[in-house]
Amino acid sequence: MATDYDAPRNNDEDKEAESLEALQANRGSSAQSSSVDIEDGDTAEGIDLPGADLSGEELLIQVIPPQDDEFTCASCFLVRHRSQIALEKNGLAYCNECEG
Repeated sequence: MATDYDAPRNNDEDKEAESLEALQANRGSSAQSSSVDIEDGDTAEGIDLPGADLSGEELLIQVIPPQDDEFTCASCFLVRHRSQIALEKNGLAYCNECEG
């Protein structure tokens, strides 16, 4: 919706004209429905619960170990390039974002 910034502003009198009852009536007429959109494919079978036995599952992605020019941040545990090392302390490396 376009706004006309040159139009005169509403006065305090206009704000007082809107009573609490009028505001509640407007809110009630434009209330959102409480229904939830559920797709047909959404079932309990598609949800993995914590502690579930996943020993029979296979990875769908290839896991690549950290390369020689990468490190794992001791704070956020993300694998980052060596150029992002901000601090090395007690054999642990910390990235720029965690130390920044």
